[in-house]
Amino acid sequence: MAAPVNASSLHNVFVYGTLMADEVVRTILKRVPPASPAALNDYHRFSIKGRVYPAILPVESKKVTGRVLLGITDQELDRLDSFEDVEYERRTVEISLLDKSEKLVANAYVWCDKNDPNLYGEWDFEEWKRLHKKDFVAMIGQLIFILWNVHVLCRNGSVCTRKILLR
Repeated sequence: MAAPVNASSLHNVFVYGTLMADEVVRTILKRVPPASPAALNDYHRFSIKGRVYPAILPVESKKVTGRVLLGITDQELDRLDSFEDVEYERRTVEISLLDKSEKLVANAYVWCDKNDPNLYGEWDFEEWKRLHKKDFVAMIGQLIFILWNVHVLCRNGSVCTRKILLR
């Protein structure tokens, strides 16, 4: 039987891109946690040239809509950190729940390079679902399988790291 999860070790994570799709979340976390529609003020969601996923950066008077994943465990947060990799920084932000007039503190993955010349326009979730979701879910399913299996080996004494595996 699994050890009980301490409520103080649960996290909220604001998602705004591919993680808004339940299939992607299920592939990474092995479950779909409760979620609510949410918005992050003073940020903008950019497309990234040559990529099918978005980036967010602080931009005054803009708003990013997405979802907040509720009750994320420490282990699941580690999995999300691995999925987002080094191009994103996990930050604590204040979000607004759209189905209630309530604010909530959450983690969000923010693009590290605010001067990246490959950022442009506005990323479109509906377009991504139509054009890329099926292939993206299949690709991350394969990547996650390899990453988690090798990551277990790494914790058992091997010298490899996930950064090497993701390149």
